[in-house]
Amino acid sequence: MLQIIDVHKTFNPGTINEKVALNGVNLHLDAGDFCTIIGGNGAGKSTTLNAVAGVWPVDQGIILLDKKNITGLPEHKRAAYLGRVFQDPMTGTAATMEIQENLALAARRGKSRTLSWGIHKQEKDKYRELLKILDLGLEDRLTSKVGLLSGGQRQALTLLMATLQQPKLLLLDEHTAALDPKTAEKVLRVTDQVIAENHLTALMVTHNMKDAIAHGNRLIMMHEGRVILDIKGEEKKKLTVADLMHQFEVVSGKEFDSDKAILA
Repeated sequence: MLQIIDVHKTFNPGTINEKVALNGVNLHLDAGDFCTIIGGNGAGKSTTLNAVAGVWPVDQGIILLDKKNITGLPEHKRAAYLGRVFQDPMTGTAATMEIQENLALAARRGKSRTLSWGIHKQEKDKYRELLKILDLGLEDRLTSKVGLLSGGQRQALTLLMATLQQPKLLLLDEHTAALDPKTAEKVLRVTDQVIAENHLTALMVTHNMKDAIAHGNRLIMMHEGRVILDIKGEEKKKLTVADLMHQFEVVSGKEFDSDKAILA
């Protein structure tokens, strides 16, 4: 479903601020893979997601999505194939619009528009059923402004919106990092459910080692702009945080120094 082949990206080349962000990233995801990405600050986790999303052009390499070469496609054209949830809960929704209006916008993305009533009763019934999945009571608040919701509620709603049209690939960029632990756990539960029920392929960046181990069928660790560990199947199920840190040290020759990831 996704192939990232020898992708490189350097920011501010030839200047004092030059930063090699991606240094030959190679990754292959099969359809239905739910892959978590862990690594220290500057390892290239979010940069990899941005490369797939087309936020900026890569310097070298190829990105294939469902066998289609999207390397040269601009960001707005890739959006037809991708769903994305960002770290900031305020990013993925329109605060001044109602919950049902946000969902209707997501449902109509990429489709031609006509002059008709905004949201039909059949749609409202569908949105109520979808919102019940979240177990946040939002199914009874369809006309509430999204700006009145908590961060966790908005993030869960954004997740529904990002997957409403079943994208070929779902990108989750530390989408629970700004939430309190209890809310983050609920959003991750919903994430597992939505991905499983819709048979989605997903990449989830996280700073939390326990979450990276507990969720998905595959885990990769990045370091200095490349993938250094790729763990899946039974090996991943048996992983502990201590195992993961040890494997990192063996492969990289360095100690894992991300306090954020270790303390989480």
